Amino acid sequence: MSTDSKLRRDARRRQAERARNRAASAPQAPGTPVEPHAELRDGERKLLAGIVRRDGEWVLGMDGRIAGESPSAAHVLAMIMLAGELHEREGRPVRLAYSDALKDAAHAEAKAEGMEFEQFKEQLAARMRGAQQAG
Repeated sequence: MSTDSKLRRDARRRQAERARNRAASAPQAPGTPVEPHAELRDGERKLLAGIVRRDGEWVLGMDGRIAGESPSAAHVLAMIMLAGELHEREGRPVRLAYSDALKDAAHAEAKAEGMEFEQFKEQLAARMRGAQQAG
């Protein structure tokens, strides 16, 4: 078997796994268009950021605005965790709470990519640092 065909087969498997994860995380009831899944709060319990699931997409909100949306639970969970770590480094204690559904979907995506979630988060942080340095 050639290396190219193995790479294509592995890519198809990862794509199929992502599709299964997205289907499993899609909203079940039409009466619940927005499902809250995570919130990042400061010491005074002010909401700094949150994650909801809407129409099968994970939506990240920060400072009262939508910061982005993605089909990737791992991406949005890593983003809110990194935001929390940034606040902590700046001396502002925060509290992050997230649902088991979000955590399970994020960990399953990372595993489908062949890594642990912490590795996924570190790679995202490194890409973000690289983009900041390039820009």
